[in-house]
Parts: sequence; structure tokens; C-alpha cells
Amino acid sequence: MAAADLIAQKLTAAFSPADLSVEDDSARHAGHAGSRPGGETHFIVRIVAETFDGLSRVERQRRIYAVLANELKGQIHALSLTVLTPAEAWNEH
Repeated sequence: MAAADLIAQKLTAAFSPADLSVEDDSARHAGHAGSRPGGETHFIVRIVAETFDGLSRVERQRRIYAVLANELKGQIHALSLTVLTPAEAWNEH
């Protein structure tokens, strides 16, 4: 299973997001720390879920890191996170 698919599967199971996108951004980091020839090391994640209502930005990120702990110890080197509630996502527009 591709790393992006695994990330999406785990985040969906944990947070039941209203919106989720996972983009492999590894190509932009070629030659940098943590990059590998096959990619799948750097990801951009945008997740919108009610679960995050009332939580600080740091706590939201901690919860995502906890869900992806095994992957972050291995293949995944970096995540760029945008973590929103549905109300916050609505206000983006």
C-alpha cells in the first residue's frame, strides 16, 4: 500500500474527517534530509474533522502524530499539516 493511502486510511479511521487530502511532496525534498530515491517520505495533509473542535493547534497535531507514530518512526520523514474543524474550513472561503 502506498504511504499516502496508508496515511489517509489511518486518519479516516481515527477522525472520520469531513474532508481529507494527502499529497506526496517528496519530489520537492529530493537530496534533503530524510528523502529516499523512491519518495513517499514527505507529505502535505489537510484534514477537516469535528473531532478537532475545542482543541489547540498543537493538540490537534499531537493527535495526528499519535495515529501515525509507527509511520513517523520509519518511512515518513515529514508532514505538513493543516488541521481544521468544519467551521474553520468554511471560514477559509
